[in-house]
Amino acid sequence: MLPDGQFYLISACKDNNPMLRDGMTGDWIGTFIGHKGAVWQSRLSPDSKLAVTGSADFTAKIWDTFTGECQYTLPHQHIVRSVAFQKTSQPLLLATGGFEKRLRIFDLGRGSPSTSNASSPTSPTGVAEKPTLMNYELGAGVHGGTIKSIVWCSDYNLLITAADDKWVRWWDLRERGPIASAMLDGPPGTCEINPSYKSSSSHKSILSVAAGKCAYFFDGDTPGQLVKKVKTAHDIASVALHIDERKFIVGGSGDTWVRVYSLDDESELDLHKGHHGPVWSTNFAPNGKHYATGSEDGTIKLWKFCNGAYGLWQ
Repeated sequence: MLPDGQFYLISACKDNNPMLRDGMTGDWIGTFIGHKGAVWQSRLSPDSKLAVTGSADFTAKIWDTFTGECQYTLPHQHIVRSVAFQKTSQPLLLATGGFEKRLRIFDLGRGSPSTSNASSPTSPTGVAEKPTLMNYELGAGVHGGTIKSIVWCSDYNLLITAADDKWVRWWDLRERGPIASAMLDGPPGTCEINPSYKSSSSHKSILSVAAGKCAYFFDGDTPGQLVKKVKTAHDIASVALHIDERKFIVGGSGDTWVRVYSLDDESELDLHKGHHGPVWSTNFAPNGKHYATGSEDGTIKLWKFCNGAYGLWQ
């Protein structure tokens, strides 16, 4: 959320064209044009000035959200499934992962962005070169499956990966290797840090992970420490926790429904219908008053999560 209370929503999609929207209303702002394959994940920088997308065209791209222009194209050797900016006001690092099974760290401070071939540096042959960034691999050979999610912690030296080998791993940039790990019951769906939405709250952040029929909740500040594991009756693809309300949302992979559960007694509190495909993504707005779900049906839906009139729900 920006200082003026504004926030944004960015989507990933199989039509190659991720979109930027108003986070409160869902109104379209712009489309990032340039990928030649499905976009598997999209992220905004903390200040919303940059966007990053990972694609089936074997690239990640960094975009200027004001102009919509591509600043960097980062080539990979296989499909890019996960991307994440470092959680600082002006991120210095970007992490990517995917079918390569390699966790790459890109240095945003070492490179010369360019927005068109006309302004790109040229090689001796006169052919324009694509701008890129210095990068290195973290933990070579550790991941045994596709890296599905990458999350930076509040400590900017720490990040988390969730891979199809059924392991969640915590990494320290200073150690150049995993410092903790936890095994899941199945391949992961979403993996996200959930903060408190109250500035005066004493609650810590929680990492939520969806895998199989289970939702896992890890301490956001203590690598590898499981707080709670909740087994549901349904296959789930995504999960998001509202720490202050002690409730969590899951999106189904076997059905098309969104369910609300109590974190304390694990009971199902509500059921929302409307999607027509698996619900791959679930995330709360930065103010915690509504959440968004993204589905295989090609739609994003916004759902109110507070009492009384609010935003679109008057």
